[in-house]
Order: sequence, then C-alpha cells, then structure tokens
Amino acid sequence: MSCAICEKRKQKRFCPALHARICPQCCGEQREVRLDCPSDCVYLRQARLHEKPRGLQDLDPSALFPQVEIGEQFLHQHEHLLLGLSFALAQRAKADRNLKDSDLIAALTSTAKTFETLTNSGLHYETPSPHLGQQAIAANLQKMVLEYREAEQKHTGQTRLRDSDVLRALVFLVRMAHARTSGRPKARAFVDFLLAQFPENPAGVAGEEVANRLIVP
Repeated sequence: MSCAICEKRKQKRFCPALHARICPQCCGEQREVRLDCPSDCVYLRQARLHEKPRGLQDLDPSALFPQVEIGEQFLHQHEHLLLGLSFALAQRAKADRNLKDSDLIAALTSTAKTFETLTNSGLHYETPSPHLGQQAIAANLQKMVLEYREAEQKHTGQTRLRDSDVLRALVFLVRMAHARTSGRPKARAFVDFLLAQFPENPAGVAGEEVANRLIVP
C-alpha cells in the first residue's frame, strides 16, 4: 500500500494526525507543517530529540527585543515573576489545546510591546490581536501581573514590581519560546515544555503551590 499523503512511496509508519499510514519522507517533510501532530506521537518525540536547537542569531533580531538587557541577577531576583508568567501561559495552553507556539509567541510579543511603551512613556497602548486565542493569552498575562502586584501589596505593604521588570521577564520568555520552538506553522514544542513544568493535578495542589510561590517570603 502507498503513502496516504504522496500516494507514491510505500507507507511504513502510522500517522496519528491523519489516522492513516504514511512514508517516512512525508512524515519528516509535513510534520507540524501540514500535519497537526499530537504531542505523544512517537515520531515527533524522536524528531525533537535529534533536532538541533534554533540559534537566536538566525532569527529576526527585532523579534527578540535586542534593546532589552537581561542579566543573571535579574533572573535570580525575579524568578517568582517568571514562574507566574509561565504558569499563566500554561493555564491557557491547557484550556485551549489548539494553541500553537506561534500563538504564545505572538501574545508574549504584543504584551511585551505594551510594557515597553509603559516603561518608556508611561502610556498604556495595546494593539489587540484579531486571534481570540492570542487575546486570551495576553489577558491571562496581564491578569497575572495584576495579581502579583496585589499579592506584593498584601504581603509587604507596597508594590515593588516595575513595568520595566515585567518587560524584561516577558522578553526573556519571548527569547526562550523562539529558542525552543521549531518554527514550523503547527509547532508545539514550547507549549509542551510549559505543560511539562505544570502537570495536571486533579486535586488542584499544583495551582495552589504556584500561587504561594509568587511572592518571595
């Protein structure tokens, strides 16, 4: 029998995205391009193990906010902020399984631009995405920042988190997302990475633990 995609080469592997058998060449060429590969596909997992990470130098520099400097000290001092933002992304990815890496990157980028404007001019300027999924991600990020500041106020009596701190944290996640994704249209490597950091917990303990760790004691 021939491959369900090219109909020329011999089929040798089952494709869970198509529920049909395809050839290895079509699997490699169409993976996360035409094929919406499920995260548990054995061939997708094997490919990720052997794929070379994308070099940030190969990307459009403007997409990485080169003007924003992020040092090791910042990452250490704001690990709880980074945790909270990552958790907000994972929440949306769990709620909408159709989200791709490109959706998270787009929402992170637009939110970072909002905080960049706030940092530089004090003005709140936001360009909403026409994509509802990306809108929901951005809203979740903004909600997390608000909750973080409210928790700071409650625990320390003041809000120390600056807009510039939020900007750096968002840019760090933008750069991480670009480094972890394959860049293919239907790629979900960054999504799967986030979901692995915050696994499902029927009792809801994981969410409580994250909420308790948002503010440094």
